[in-house]
Amino acid sequence: MSLLAVFIPQLALAQTSSAPEPASEPLELELLELDAPLPGRDLITANTISATEVAIPSLWWAKEQFNVVGGKLINNWIAYQDEKRIDMVVNAQLWTLLDYLGRYRFVNNFGTVARDYEYDVRVFNQQGERLATYTCNYTPELPVCELEVVASFGQDSLSVPRQ
Repeated sequence: MSLLAVFIPQLALAQTSSAPEPASEPLELELLELDAPLPGRDLITANTISATEVAIPSLWWAKEQFNVVGGKLINNWIAYQDEKRIDMVVNAQLWTLLDYLGRYRFVNNFGTVARDYEYDVRVFNQQGERLATYTCNYTPELPVCELEVVASFGQDSLSVPRQ
């Protein structure tokens, strides 16, 4: 062990794993249509309703809690149960009304809920362009997660008014 390692807290040395890259598959917009067939795949959308059981992951309460801009930011979402991934579609015009911190807060809130189910989250606009991601490495005892806001258009959260 080097002399430098002696002075670094053990917690810092143990954190060597990082969050994986977000999935590269494109958003499947056709699956989000109201009467879209979900052929032989374990998928849940915002339109999936079951009278007998709670769907996993359950995002309905989170949507009620965290859907900002008057509850109109989220257009739809799809959860790929086999891939442990949630793709959310937001209204791009309303997304631009959020500053960086507002976008971060929105993605973090949904990412935290998804993390309880060991799912990752990707946020897209209606054209299928990725706006943000929340990905985790669930193999360590404590998940290692990374949040990235990809699109930087819209309000600047650090703007300073001119005098």
